[in-house]
Amino acid sequence: MLELTEQEKNILKTARMGKRVGFGKRPALVIIDAQVYMMGDVREPIEVSNQKYPSSCGEIGWDAAEHIRLLIDVCHEMNFPVVYTYMSLRADGSDAGPFAMKRDLLVGENWMIEGTHGAEIHPFLKPEQQDYVFAKKRPSAFFGTPLEAYLKGKEVDTLIITGGSTSNCVRATVFDSASYGYHTLVASDGCMDRMVTSHEVNLRDMDRQFADVMTTQEILNGLKQLSERKPTK
Repeated sequence: MLELTEQEKNILKTARMGKRVGFGKRPALVIIDAQVYMMGDVREPIEVSNQKYPSSCGEIGWDAAEHIRLLIDVCHEMNFPVVYTYMSLRADGSDAGPFAMKRDLLVGENWMIEGTHGAEIHPFLKPEQQDYVFAKKRPSAFFGTPLEAYLKGKEVDTLIITGGSTSNCVRATVFDSASYGYHTLVASDGCMDRMVTSHEVNLRDMDRQFADVMTTQEILNGLKQLSERKPTK
């Protein structure tokens, strides 16, 4: 994460911000929009990848995906829920809402247009039958979706949030997760963004007030400890 200045550290200390949330009792892994349009079809530098996939995060996306893959495998092994979202818009833009006000829609096979190759979840992170997968139309995974009902049904109290982009859909989901009262954890190296500055600043902001931003290894260590705390029968 972005290193704070001594002045900034003192500000946080005085305001008593940045405390640790920690794990609750039952986590779920949430993978935000890890789609082909976000990563491209092969590992390439962003300046190459975004010639074909204009919203690609390039190699940063592939690096994040490798960490997400580790978390998926461990959560499957430990029987914790794994949730995937994907962003999907109509080609005519009729469901785009504020996106159409702030940017041009990139109609084509390699963006997030409904039914296209670009809108598919990336094959490297392909969901399994037991995983929960749903489309969303807005940045937050909670807005206008059945996510909250699903999590309550699974008795989840902790969300491990990954995916992209850090400064948009991840951030929006983190804020809503905290607002709903979940222990909210973010895998810093399991998130992707097109702009390094946006990625780093948003991780720091989330860690300051709404979530514990941790490395994948730190989260894996926490999952192991959580498993060890379960009472034996």
